[in-house]
Amino acid sequence: MNQTLHDERLELITGLLLNDGATSVLDLGCGAGRLLALLVHHRQFKLITGVDTSASALAVARDQLQPHAGTHPQLTLVHGSYTQVLAHVPAHDAVTMVETIEHLDPGRLSTAERTVFQHYRPRIALVTTPNVEYNPLLGLPDGRLRDPDHRFEWSRSRFRGWANGVARRNGYAVRFGGIGEPHPDLGSPSQYAHFIRDGA
Repeated sequence: MNQTLHDERLELITGLLLNDGATSVLDLGCGAGRLLALLVHHRQFKLITGVDTSASALAVARDQLQPHAGTHPQLTLVHGSYTQVLAHVPAHDAVTMVETIEHLDPGRLSTAERTVFQHYRPRIALVTTPNVEYNPLLGLPDGRLRDPDHRFEWSRSRFRGWANGVARRNGYAVRFGGIGEPHPDLGSPSQYAHFIRDGA
């Protein structure tokens, strides 16, 4: 079975979390729980929480993850938004935001930043998003986004500018990478920022 871009994305995120020694993961915008379904197979993760605004997506995630409920009692799904502080969600080592920020209206990015990097303030944060420069290779005309629900898609330089600003304002170091087969000029189809809190 051929590996999809999203499979590669999820495996990369899982590997980074394992390498960073994370023991608890808060997946913001968890959708149907595909990342959570990978994390539950690793005993390193003692606490796993998924948050999403879609009740229907969470219902799918709940069904998919039900076989692990007995073996991983610290697996929790929460209906909510990461632009709002969820007071009942405990602190986690790591926060993941996999292909989610592009679904936010740009005016809400500052609110999301405050919620994630000031309230939750994880030791590690991993953010992935499409690389708009790659879109012509997907057959998309100029100005058309990959998903009708996307509010924006960023170039590599725009994403790095945003992430560097987030890191500077909140006391994090950040490094960047691509996901998927890269084009020599246009980069990879997806991109990620790997934040580590200063002094952590």
